[in-house]
Amino acid sequence: MKYFMKLVALLFLVTLVAGCSSKGGVDESEESEASQGAKGGGSKSSKYGKYGSNRYGGSAGGGRYGSGIRPGDVGPTEGVLGQRVIYFSYDSDDVLPEYQGVVNSHAEYLSSHPDAKLVLEGHADERGSSEYNVALGERRALSVARTMRLQGAGDSQVRAMSYGEEKPATSGHDEDSWQQNRRVELYYPGN
Repeated sequence: MKYFMKLVALLFLVTLVAGCSSKGGVDESEESEASQGAKGGGSKSSKYGKYGSNRYGGSAGGGRYGSGIRPGDVGPTEGVLGQRVIYFSYDSDDVLPEYQGVVNSHAEYLSSHPDAKLVLEGHADERGSSEYNVALGERRALSVARTMRLQGAGDSQVRAMSYGEEKPATSGHDEDSWQQNRRVELYYPGN
C-alpha cells in the first residue's frame, strides 16, 4: 500500500510538471525566503567575450550577447541598469560573479523605487528534458530574485517565472548557442 501511494504521488507530480511545461512555463510568484550568500562587486566584462546582439536587438556592450532591453520595458536604461540579461553556466543556477554587479544594481534601483516591478524570466538550453529545463529556468530566476531581495528589493516587486527551453535566444545547436540560451531576462513591465 505504501508503494502504491508513492507511485500515485509520483505520477501526480509528473503530470503536474508536464502540464506546466505545455502551457509555456511556470510563473512562480511566491518563493521561500531561504537565503543565498550574495557576493559583492562584479565586473561587466565577460570571460567569454562579446557575441553581438540578442533577439531583442540589444547591443553587444551590455554583456556577452547584448543588453536584452525589449519593447514595452519601462525600466532604467542607463549604464549597468540597461543590462537585462544574466547568463549562467551549464546546469547551474548560481549567479556568476561577473553578473553580481548587474543584479545588485537592479536590486538597488528597486529598493529606491518602491512602485517599480520586475519580472525575471528563467531560460535553459535545449539539452535535458522539457520538465527539467522548466525547473532549471525557475531555479535560475529564483536565484536572481533571492539575491535581489537580500539586497533590498521588496517581495512584491520581483516576480520569477520560467520558460525552460521554450523561448531560445538563438536556435543553434552548439556551445555558443547554448551559452546564449542559459539566462534570466529582466523585464520592467508597463502598468
